[in-house]
Amino acid sequence: MVRIFRTALLLLALGWSSLAAAAVDITFHSFNGSVLAGRYPHTFVSMEGTLDDGTEVRENFGFSAKSASLAVLSGPVEHMILVEEEKWLRKTNRHFTLTMTDGQYRKVRALVEAWRDAPGEYYDLETRNCIHFVGEIGRIMGLDISYPDKLLRKPKSWLNHITRLNPELGAQQVD
Repeated sequence: MVRIFRTALLLLALGWSSLAAAAVDITFHSFNGSVLAGRYPHTFVSMEGTLDDGTEVRENFGFSAKSASLAVLSGPVEHMILVEEEKWLRKTNRHFTLTMTDGQYRKVRALVEAWRDAPGEYYDLETRNCIHFVGEIGRIMGLDISYPDKLLRKPKSWLNHITRLNPELGAQQVD
């Protein structure tokens, strides 16, 4: 009987510790980009860790125009969710990282799907670009978010602005 009790306590302790270890971190990135490099400035998030049910998470999402053309300057164009390759992840500015709840993770995934599946031409450089997408994710994470007009095409500067708006992050601005 004592052996069964000890085994049950051990299993309970192991189960409790695995629940405590479950966490998904979300990192807010910017990419400097340049026309010459073929990549425009961009912002996106990456998520990595383990959900409470043991599901492993390693994914990233940004929002972009489906094709880079001058049409982007004229109004809404076709959109896509952009998943970065590992080589681009290594070249980003990592602004700050937060730990998500499972509920926040599910809300972020729902937002990704909603923006991906939006009908018509949903990307708009002025009102619905990568900055707005990442800003909505920031709101899910409880951040204060604003979109100053002068920063709508400057992802790194915009994330530095978000860092200043949210001093509780303890994050440093990226040069």
